[in-house]
Amino acid sequence: MGRELAGPLTQTLSEGDPRKLPEFGPQARLCKRRSAIHSRITSAALRGVEAYLIEVEVDLAGGLPTFIVGGLPDAAVMQSQGRVRAALRNSGFEFPSKAVTVNLAPAHLPKQGPSFDLPIALAILAAGGHFGQRPLPKVLILGELGLDGGLRPVRGVLPSAMAAKRRGLAGLMVPSRNAAEATLVEDLGVYPVTSLPDAVEKLAGGLHLADAAARAENLEESLSGPDLAEVRGQAFARRALEIAAAGGHNLLMLGPPGSGKSMLAQRLPSILPTLDPADALEVACAYSVAGQLDPGAPLPRRPPFRAPHHTTSVAGLVGGGSLPRPGELALAHRGVLFLDELPEFTRSALEALRQPLESGHVILARASGCVTFPAQIQLIAAMNPCPCGYLGDPRRPCTCPPSTVQRYRGRISGPLIDRFDLAIEVPAVAYAELRGEGGEESATVRQRVEAARERQRRRLGEGNRNAELSSRDLGRWAKPDAAGEALLEQAMQRLGLSARGLHRVQRVARTIADLAGRDRITPSDLAEAISYRALDRRQVPS
Repeated sequence: MGRELAGPLTQTLSEGDPRKLPEFGPQARLCKRRSAIHSRITSAALRGVEAYLIEVEVDLAGGLPTFIVGGLPDAAVMQSQGRVRAALRNSGFEFPSKAVTVNLAPAHLPKQGPSFDLPIALAILAAGGHFGQRPLPKVLILGELGLDGGLRPVRGVLPSAMAAKRRGLAGLMVPSRNAAEATLVEDLGVYPVTSLPDAVEKLAGGLHLADAAARAENLEESLSGPDLAEVRGQAFARRALEIAAAGGHNLLMLGPPGSGKSMLAQRLPSILPTLDPADALEVACAYSVAGQLDPGAPLPRRPPFRAPHHTTSVAGLVGGGSLPRPGELALAHRGVLFLDELPEFTRSALEALRQPLESGHVILARASGCVTFPAQIQLIAAMNPCPCGYLGDPRRPCTCPPSTVQRYRGRISGPLIDRFDLAIEVPAVAYAELRGEGGEESATVRQRVEAARERQRRRLGEGNRNAELSSRDLGRWAKPDAAGEALLEQAMQRLGLSARGLHRVQRVARTIADLAGRDRITPSDLAEAISYRALDRRQVPS
């Protein structure tokens, strides 16, 4: 019996008649169905300030109409079902009446945000045979769909473009409002689209070079902004600000309300060297991931300046969330983080700054893994000398009891205070100074700062500053002579400087010498550096 059936069955298979395939069991039917209704499109997901490639796979199967999205999607990705269905229907495409299974691979990595809307919609159309049998162009696709099929901009296009280039993809298809930042990556085709039909038309046409976005000649941020010449008086504070800029030193300013502390801090970026292209891309990536990149000028030239309110949480400062996003530290990378009213920040938020100030990065550990954000910042802080703000002011008496002043200053821990290379008093400005002429313009001061930074670069290498000199480097580049040694010993005894505080004095002295164009530090450099230790002087008994 079995031998009689073997002949006809073998003969039918060898003839390859597709109409007879259902007779040979469910496995043969499954193989045939999969070959016709499976598609794959490349997209990207974010982790920290970097992107990794994601394969958007779509399978259409018979049965009840369903829509399933797998691969650790967050709520925004899960809600893409409604957006994709409405966008396809309102754009004139038919949504398949089948079981739609979407897999975002690799499945063990979390995915977030609405940027998968466009690749999911295109993969569904590809699985339904809309593009025929021809393979789709190897491009990375991102975009959030509106219900009418229009496209909205998404976060993280710049790091996604960098990931596409690293993996050798031909280009990137993004919403038109994201095209400018994507063109910052060289040798990568960028194809802007405005709607789902526009994306379908371009994919069907094969993405010719004529479809690519032209690279704008000027995508850089303007250098216009607050100028140091607007500051009246405060010659000592201006000098401290210049030293902080030249060496990358952290600065703490103490003074009564209205003395100009915030005004000085806001003008620090104007005297810092402009960002080189590599640093500018790092800054732009952080802002792209946070969704704060200016589409008109995505490449920053001036170092960023961030001034969070004192009610900012720990997560707001260092970053956080179940899928962490950049905080103020990452957004101030390669720039300035200004904390006004320093004692008003929560103790936990301030203590969270200590490790990033030393290491230059933030590591956030979550159940899904660790995320690292860059945090190479310059910390500038301001505070009143007491809660009422007038302790030591010759014109207005302080109304704070000594215990209240002690509690107020006790909100800032000693280890955090020790991370400021310079701490200065900023007194109230006299009327005559307010009516006088301003000081030097920022452009003039910036020239001296750039010259000092160039001396540091030749001495220490690219990207290194005097604020980061190690103990070994101090012995080589900031070694005082006999008179300088005597001065440091006297300062250590009178001011109670710790070993770390002594090293900070030497670092500041090295910067002062660089501003003066000297190869060796002198006793006068050390004396000036000691004068910027206001908190240590306040602790000396009278």
